[in-house]
Amino acid sequence: MRRTPRALTVAAGLLLATTLTSTGTAMAATAAAPSTARAVASADCAPLTQAPAQAQAVVDAACSQIGVPYSWGGGSIHGPTYGQDYPGGGPGAHDSQVKGFDCSHLVQYAAWQGAGIALPEGTWNQAKWSGATARFTAAQGLAPLQPGDLLLWGSNPADLNSVHHIAVYLGNGKMVEARESGTRVMVSDVRLNAQYAGAIRIVGGEQPPAGTKRFMTWGTDVGLRPDPGTQRPAVTRLPHPTPVDVLCQAHGQMVHAEGYSNDAWSYLPKYNAWISNIYIDDPAAWLPGVPAC
Repeated sequence: MRRTPRALTVAAGLLLATTLTSTGTAMAATAAAPSTARAVASADCAPLTQAPAQAQAVVDAACSQIGVPYSWGGGSIHGPTYGQDYPGGGPGAHDSQVKGFDCSHLVQYAAWQGAGIALPEGTWNQAKWSGATARFTAAQGLAPLQPGDLLLWGSNPADLNSVHHIAVYLGNGKMVEARESGTRVMVSDVRLNAQYAGAIRIVGGEQPPAGTKRFMTWGTDVGLRPDPGTQRPAVTRLPHPTPVDVLCQAHGQMVHAEGYSNDAWSYLPKYNAWISNIYIDDPAAWLPGVPAC
């Protein structure tokens, strides 16, 4: 049974602090926007045509990061992180010292923070995501798209495994993207070039049950129990980090695991089972906004 290491102390809470793997593409350098531009530029970043509330929330989350630096491999569902040094050198050669987002982690952040949608790692995996509610080809252009759709570019547009860049559509031919090392999250014109590979829609799928709050778990092979304790065998196991909808929480058996001790457990109605709050990826041991059972 493997667990992902956790870097924060118990006093700081139970947040999984990891930098996700690299997925963006480092390109030629362009001038970075000044740090003072963030507030001004964010006013231009918004849904530019009508869209469902869930799609608007995805756009709003992406736009909240306008002005944050691009960092190759940087970012998570919680916000900017330090990236990795781009092996090809150039403007990304020192991205391990830059706290920001690459393209795939920006859309991953926007999807999770805006709509509780858990996208996979990597631009190519996001392009092929089985949870997409609609797909659009390059030949269809922008006409069928709505704000919040994800735009794709690949070295071979016919092969989604080649997708190397992804951005969030705003409408009216505009998008918000983490483009390349040396720049900041920005609003750009959509590039309908030879590498444009179409778009996917991520909103409109299964919604959380009424009265629940969505969180992400961490670790692998995490057992869900029939009671708030470990005395009885697991009902099922989560093989990897998984979005879960929590109905309520209660104090149960004290659990000592991964260097932490916590007696808080969350009830997951989808599984009719309980999970120790140690394995909920949140900085609080007692989850905020979740009622007691």
